[in-house]
Amino acid sequence: MTAPSPDLVNDIRSASRQLVREFGFLDKTIAGTDLSGSGVHAIMEIGLCPGITAKDLCNRLKLEKSTVSRLLKSLQTRGDIVQTQSQTDGRSFGLSLTPAGLETFARVDKYGNDQALRALSRIEGRQAEVVARSMTAYAEALGTSQDTGPASSPDLLPELSPDVPADLPIVEGYQTGMIGDIAALHARTHGPIIGTGPTFESVVSRAMAEFMPRIGNPANNSWSVVEGSEVIGSISIDGEDLGGNIAHLRWFILSERLRGKGLGKVLLARALEHCDRHGFGEIHLWTLKGLDAARALYERNGFVLADEYAGDQWGKEVTEQMFVRKRP
Repeated sequence: MTAPSPDLVNDIRSASRQLVREFGFLDKTIAGTDLSGSGVHAIMEIGLCPGITAKDLCNRLKLEKSTVSRLLKSLQTRGDIVQTQSQTDGRSFGLSLTPAGLETFARVDKYGNDQALRALSRIEGRQAEVVARSMTAYAEALGTSQDTGPASSPDLLPELSPDVPADLPIVEGYQTGMIGDIAALHARTHGPIIGTGPTFESVVSRAMAEFMPRIGNPANNSWSVVEGSEVIGSISIDGEDLGGNIAHLRWFILSERLRGKGLGKVLLARALEHCDRHGFGEIHLWTLKGLDAARALYERNGFVLADEYAGDQWGKEVTEQMFVRKRP
């Protein structure tokens, strides 16, 4: 492949800067609306592809998940979009425009259409077709160069022990049967401290049953180790129940045979990355006194013991501990 000349590169860059100015992207609002550039593009993508997911929108707009979450929240507050839970996948939410959003879409679409018509009418002969093909080819080449260029820094997650089976994936979101699997893991793990009986397992199950319908909301998520169809390790972040920009770390548990292999570190790292990406000021968690390995892991990751007290919500009086991690 022949390298382009410096003059050609400079010409393309100069034309690109002029396009940005002419399209109005340097203004606070564009396309005859009170929306930002990212807001206008989001309205267009949702309007052109009703039912698009937030994840696909991130890829289309080339924006971070947290940025798109804030953008969608602002568009929802304006009354331009609605999120509808998928009937086939409870973890997935499709985006569509409201009647007000359709009006915004029509206004933006007309603005862009009129702008293109005015410019193309000033180009003689078949040059307009050449412009269209060239712009398409250049845009596609830009996308390809970004896909194959230097990779961005990967998430620095802890390494797994070599004796962890390769067929134990860590998956996000709700997994069929996970409420029962995780409640059972907690009951068997904490039985020596809490005592046997239905109370503890019932409390865990009820709390998870309340959370799981909300798991698809942007602030919430779960990460689970799955073997076959069984969840054998998990951690969840509830970004809604505590309020005050505080995330709640919940149901962190591993099957006994997985401990000491690095999976707990990976699960915790995923949860902390989620919290930092969403800008939570603090993360709170509650645990039982005597779980020393778990406490050591928390403290290595910035959690500090904030409170300790006797509680009997689990059916037996035990010493509970609250740990807090403030955003670095």
